[in-house]
Amino acid sequence: MRHLSTAAMIVCLYLTGMRPQEVQGLRSGCCPDPEDGGRHLIRSRHYKNVTDDDGQHVSAGEERDVPWVAITPVVRAIRVLERMVPEGELLFSSAHHDFVRGRQFNGALKNAGMNQRIESFVAWINREAEFQGLPDRGVPEDPHGAIGLGRFRRTLAWHVARRPGGLVALAIQYGHMRTVLDARTSSGYGSRSRRGIHSILDVETALAAADTAARLRDRLAAGEKISGPAARRAITAAVQVPRFEGRTVTQKFAKQAADYLARDGLVLFDNPDASLICVFKRDNALCEPGPDATAPNQFDCRPGCGNAVRLDSHATELLEETDRINKLAALSPQPLARRLRIAAEQYRATADTHHATAQPAEDLS
Repeated sequence: MRHLSTAAMIVCLYLTGMRPQEVQGLRSGCCPDPEDGGRHLIRSRHYKNVTDDDGQHVSAGEERDVPWVAITPVVRAIRVLERMVPEGELLFSSAHHDFVRGRQFNGALKNAGMNQRIESFVAWINREAEFQGLPDRGVPEDPHGAIGLGRFRRTLAWHVARRPGGLVALAIQYGHMRTVLDARTSSGYGSRSRRGIHSILDVETALAAADTAARLRDRLAAGEKISGPAARRAITAAVQVPRFEGRTVTQKFAKQAADYLARDGLVLFDNPDASLICVFKRDNALCEPGPDATAPNQFDCRPGCGNAVRLDSHATELLEETDRINKLAALSPQPLARRLRIAAEQYRATADTHHATAQPAEDLS
């Protein structure tokens, strides 16, 4: 029961983006089944920057103006927790989660206790994996120390910031509407409570751009050729960006990340779904970014954009995709097969254009 509740806690922390104290404040009944068949919503309390009329911090917090969007694993985790506590009780009530001794504690489990449960859960996973003969399913030791509560909120941001359309996924899973609300200029809830996730996204996006620049340098140094209208800008951007081997994220670093992303025309964004690198410049972008955007709409990447560059490895990916689509077309009904073959020819034509126009980096420098 202890490990089961810990697993549910990890799911809630990881797949909602809630802060630990917000998860600790959840109560049974916080996520009712929608009547209209829509999304599950979590009504919860938040605590950061909550003050009274005199400016004093309110330790009890207040209910969020905007609910969290709950995806299916989170809903299932909450349903498990609701079977462990009485109706209306805290989902992580200390009294009801003391399964062995049944001591009558008050309030929710504390941070230290929840961290201990995570460590115990990891140890149990590793013992069970070893016992079942599946050592590769264990949780490896983390060189940065124990897995604490605060690390879940940022881990998923690291991944989604490195994928096209990542901000859309974040809006769904974390409940942060960066794709809808600009927290730097909006009023009300958006500007009051979304500042933290913006700095996280800026840091992760900047680091992802630096990673892209490093990979571009390595591939050009290995002899790959480059093509595209933004090839010279890409080479310039790659040379100017330092290689990041790891960095402690501070408020100052978050400001530096935001300043770095504001360098219009010299920031590199990898787009593996389109097999290209975008050297983002607002005036050239065909993906219709906002007037103050510092990143492209990578899910709406369009052919012929003046920000695109490709390497030999991108052309190879396009040809591999061409072969895959043609094999699929051979097994598809005629109308669908015709559309698939048209798409395959477009991929092949793009690869051929790269090979016909690509140049070594030295010729463009």
